[in-house]
Amino acid sequence: MVRAVMEGLGIEAVWDALRGLRNGGDPASLPPCALTDLFAPVLAPPTAPDGCRVIGRLAQTLDGRIATASGSSQWIGGRGDILHTHRLRALCHAVIIGAGTVRQDDPRLTTREVPGESPVRVVLDTERRLSPEYRVFRDGGPPTLLACATDAPGPDPVGAAEVLRLPRAPAGGGGLDIPALLRALAARGLTRLFVEGGGVTVSRFLIAGCLDRLHVTVAPVLLGSGIPAFTLPEVGRIADGLRFAWRIFPLESEGGGDVLFDIALDRARPGGRTG
Repeated sequence: MVRAVMEGLGIEAVWDALRGLRNGGDPASLPPCALTDLFAPVLAPPTAPDGCRVIGRLAQTLDGRIATASGSSQWIGGRGDILHTHRLRALCHAVIIGAGTVRQDDPRLTTREVPGESPVRVVLDTERRLSPEYRVFRDGGPPTLLACATDAPGPDPVGAAEVLRLPRAPAGGGGLDIPALLRALAARGLTRLFVEGGGVTVSRFLIAGCLDRLHVTVAPVLLGSGIPAFTLPEVGRIADGLRFAWRIFPLESEGGGDVLFDIALDRARPGGRTG
């Protein structure tokens, strides 16, 4: 939980006010406290031409790892980060993850830890390599879309999931065409989007200039090796790196507090361009 003085309001009332803006409204109407300060930018109206508001999220160790070398990643953050993740799910219309995260964690992507509607689940599996045995394809939960390349072989649907076919990213980009994905989701009324992971997926959204905000939780853990949080094009000079403004929120966790960085990207991407 974000540490906050609720100024006479209970956490339930504040959370209900936030949930009330999931499908639109003015975040300025929210009661002032740390929780609404954190989530008001998530609930802001979309400003990009595609009509989407896109929030990325990663949890990493102090040395920038999102998993061990073997892929173990649940959970790097503590209880506060788990609640934060489920709140983001509840405030967004769709949650997006890559095939690697499904393969490693077999997540449900629901709002089990907080009151609120579970989002539509969108799995990015460019080559159609996932089997229908994973829970997102068979658990009877919220709807699932499997997004794959137009030319990827395989049957439609995959378990209970509808298949969404999209063009591949431009040459050298890898994966799917992210702007095409956003347009396809917006056409379905899914405009508040939460990119939950993993690192490659969040990085592809960043490279494409398709993130409005990025939430990064840093846990007081050192691994020394493992999977890096970001996979981005190399730059030759510090001056060429992407700089941004951020805000810092402490999260309560057992065994030491995590720190959440709320980063305003506004569709910026490496190289100083915007999407």
